[in-house]
Amino acid sequence: MRCVAAYLLAVLGGNEKPTADDLKKIMSSVGVSVDDEALNSVISQLAEKTLAEVIAEGQEKLASVPSGGAVVNTGNAAATTSDDKAEEAAPEPEEEEESDDDMDGFSLFD
Repeated sequence: MRCVAAYLLAVLGGNEKPTADDLKKIMSSVGVSVDDEALNSVISQLAEKTLAEVIAEGQEKLASVPSGGAVVNTGNAAATTSDDKAEEAAPEPEEEEESDDDMDGFSLFD
C-alpha cells in the first residue's frame, strides 16, 4: 500500500512514469522503509498503464464486490422483545421549561 501511495503521489505530482528511485525518494522523505520486492512489483504492474486506466479497472472490480445490506439473524429476538417492553413501561421524565422568574422582571429584549 505504501508503494501504491508513493506511485500515486508521483503521478499526481506530474511524473507520468515514476521509477523505483522516484518512489524510494518519496517514501524516504517521510521516513517510510522501502520494501524493494513490493516496490518492483508495483512498478512492473503499473508500467504499461496510465493512472486513469488503473482507476477505471479498480472501479470495475469494486462494482462486483457486495457491500452490506445483509442481515444476520442471531436468534436473540426474544431478549430484545423483553428489553423493549421494559423500556416502554418506564416513562421518561419530562424536562421542565426554564422560566424567566429568576430574571426578577428584567428581559434581555426590553
